Amino acid sequence: MPKIRISVLVPRPFAEPFDYLSPQELAPGTIVRVPFGRQEIYGVVWKRNEKAPAQALKAILEVVDVPPICEASLQFIAWMSDYTLTLPGQILKMVLPVVEAFEDLSKKRALPETRPPHPPHLSAGQQEAADCLRESLDRAQYQTFLLEGVTGSGKTEVYFEAIAHLLERQGQALILLPEIALSAQWLQRFERRFGFRPALWHSAVTEAQRKATFLALLKGEVRVIVGARSALFLPFPDLRLVIVDEEHDGSYKQEEGVIYHGRDMAVARARFSEGTCVLASATPSLETLANVEAGKYTPLLLPARFGEAEMPQVQMVDMRPLKMAAQTWLSPALRGALEETLARGEQAMLFLNRRGYAPLTLCRECGDRQMCPHCSLSLVHHKVQEKLICHHCGHMSPIPPQCPACQEVGTYTAIGPGVERIYEEVQTFLPEARCVLLTSDHLTTPKKIAACVQQIQNHEVDILIGTQIMAKGHHFPLLTLVGVVDGDSTLSGSDFRAAEKSFQLLHQVAGRSGREERRGKVLLQTFLPDHPLMQALVAQDRENFFALEAEQRQLHGFPPYGRLVAVILSGKNEGEVEKTARLLARTFPLHGKAELLGPTPAPLSYLRGKYRWRLLVKTEKGMAPQPLLRHWLLTRPPPVSVRVQIDVDPYSFF
Repeated sequence: MPKIRISVLVPRPFAEPFDYLSPQELAPGTIVRVPFGRQEIYGVVWKRNEKAPAQALKAILEVVDVPPICEASLQFIAWMSDYTLTLPGQILKMVLPVVEAFEDLSKKRALPETRPPHPPHLSAGQQEAADCLRESLDRAQYQTFLLEGVTGSGKTEVYFEAIAHLLERQGQALILLPEIALSAQWLQRFERRFGFRPALWHSAVTEAQRKATFLALLKGEVRVIVGARSALFLPFPDLRLVIVDEEHDGSYKQEEGVIYHGRDMAVARARFSEGTCVLASATPSLETLANVEAGKYTPLLLPARFGEAEMPQVQMVDMRPLKMAAQTWLSPALRGALEETLARGEQAMLFLNRRGYAPLTLCRECGDRQMCPHCSLSLVHHKVQEKLICHHCGHMSPIPPQCPACQEVGTYTAIGPGVERIYEEVQTFLPEARCVLLTSDHLTTPKKIAACVQQIQNHEVDILIGTQIMAKGHHFPLLTLVGVVDGDSTLSGSDFRAAEKSFQLLHQVAGRSGREERRGKVLLQTFLPDHPLMQALVAQDRENFFALEAEQRQLHGFPPYGRLVAVILSGKNEGEVEKTARLLARTFPLHGKAELLGPTPAPLSYLRGKYRWRLLVKTEKGMAPQPLLRHWLLTRPPPVSVRVQIDVDPYSFF
């Protein structure tokens, strides 16, 4: 019987597919089981190979009884491989995340329970935006929208209308949320609107649920998936709508393994599917705003809060002249506002983007600092566990009873506040207040998060104290006061996006206040009251602030007005990593539209037991840096003991 030679892409770190023999013609995207060394693994038919069959080739073992992966997904794999300079097999591994599901093909899957949907009443502005999205879906052509609206303006209801329109027709929808495990309220709203729960895809979903969802998706039985950034790679057979909620959020950036930005890949995925992409935010990224100005994205604006709700009043609290008592961090103005808020029977939120009890632990006698043995970072004191913890590698240790540097006993002390310390201070001066901590250390499962959200909705909590997870779209009608304990904390460092990220975070936190008929108030404690960021927050003047940011970026050629690629070298031998970085820098090709910055030790020069150096390639906006990177990195391959990571369009610079 004649054999056909086919190429099969396998989910392993290889640059090319492998050739196998098939007894029949197989369409690209067909999932097959093949022998691979001593293993049997699943792969995807990449293309038919026109070469003559070779007797030495192995034959495929099985054609899996599921529809082939669609052409749009295959194109996306190839494009993303080229764009991120990642091997295509590594991306296929994300497209086929639970191949064990193919062994469960005979199992039946329970369909979601449905109840009558609850269509909302839309404002005129919401209706106009929703109509634009419906028209785009009907055209069945690629288009990306920026759905921009102030916090509380009803952006979610607008894109819910697009989902409803899609459910009346053919196609699948994907909604990306920045922290899906924290989105109990969002899921409640979805279920109330549509009468069923969407399929979920994130790290907290059980393995059995992942298998069932994956197979149902491949067969076209799932119409709506809500997930974290990893859901973007699932093999949708008919993806027509991609929504990226809070598109500015930094958690869409994947920093390990295959490095990519979920927002940018979502736009590309919609383009390959000829679908509609919606980027929703109250504080869009400069990259997205630049694409709107260039005419690549279509703007949809919701300038006012829904119904009778007003934007909160933002006031600065200048901390410079205040003489605070020892171990206190809340100003008299903020303390008074808390008392008044609770007296009215309303709720308050205190925000500090520092987990734990204190960021530093120092010896009072000699100044010795407790550092992580595996990272160039201070250990964070967590009082609940009575441990010192590294927030990067997870190392934990007890507080030493004796200083190893000066041998004094009992001299280590906590320096600076974390949220646990703020919680302690509030309980001291408001002992009857019902307080809850909202951090990833305390809300460790979706069940705990949902229970906490329900407590707040039931007014079983007076004061919420937490980190940035409180900025993720929560809606609490009785919450009228937001206190920002340290508004300056994210402005330091060498990140050129620091001011933009700070504005987005603080604006989102402030937006939790006064979301219904009671007007909210925000108190912003700062030691930099004249900083443009603080002035913009008080005036609620996003346009001028971002115009100033854009001007600075253009002046220096930084994104979105230039391109960056980070090359990070790491290894256990410090000298070898440095030597490799310097040798690599000397071979950088001369190019009129590109320059090399570095090499220098990375800001976190020692991380998880490895030394790190960084080089930064900067190019003009119109130049694609990938061909230059490929040519350069092939001229001097690093030793096997030095790992090289490439981050196209880096978002953070640790």
